[in-house]
Amino acid sequence: MNYQTFQPHPDLASLVNFYWTLEVPAEDESQRQRIIPDGGIEMAFILGDDIKRYTSKDEFILQPRAMVLGQVIEPFYIEPLGVVNTFAVSFYPYGFANFITEPIKNLANKETPIDLLFGETSAKELEGKILTAANTKERINVVEEFLFDRLNETFTIDNIVKTTIDNLLSTKGNTPINKILKHDLSKRRQLERKFVKQVGISPKQLGKVIRLQTALKMLLNEEEESLTRIVYESGYYDQSHFIKDFKEFTGISPKEFLGNQNMALSSLFYK
Repeated sequence: MNYQTFQPHPDLASLVNFYWTLEVPAEDESQRQRIIPDGGIEMAFILGDDIKRYTSKDEFILQPRAMVLGQVIEPFYIEPLGVVNTFAVSFYPYGFANFITEPIKNLANKETPIDLLFGETSAKELEGKILTAANTKERINVVEEFLFDRLNETFTIDNIVKTTIDNLLSTKGNTPINKILKHDLSKRRQLERKFVKQVGISPKQLGKVIRLQTALKMLLNEEEESLTRIVYESGYYDQSHFIKDFKEFTGISPKEFLGNQNMALSSLFYK
């Protein structure tokens, strides 16, 4: 597997986290890969062979070749049908709302073809330029030109939403929303509405995803010696709480996660 990340233009850096590419040669026997939530929204272009996304144990759809994957709050399986060659834009949780008029919550837990978000003409032009680009640098230039054109300059990220996300990121998901809002708890309902509109999931859900990311990185990078230590460092109340959240977002236990061949892609991303 060849996974690489690239930084965005400084003028997009507050909205776009990074760009990434993934290249994997075809295998004689394709294997399902479990994809787990990461808190972001991604616009991806499949440049290689088709990829299945399972909607149940035996049923699947083919992922759109140019799509936006909204906020995901539960794991799902994909299965490449040959060569994997993907180019993608990873947005911050509040970033993608700046480029579309569709409510972000409508994108959650599914792939949305980009023509439904940007119009058929603009989407086809963008996809065509991405496909014919000679290399990743050219693809980044193409997508950044598109994003600059789409960016609504009159739109500013609501301060309360950005402050909440910044707090959650800086504390690895462990800041209670009531603490972020301090004594003005009347703003919580307002925050929930704005958060869902701009991010796609609730502050509590995003906090859980960010906290789990911290634990996953520790597991994969072997930063800690024991599960108990990881639980403590990640800010969980106890081990049972950690295991419950872990199973909710990955579908398996922490011990099953390590060395699981179905988690190879997710492990790669988190490393």
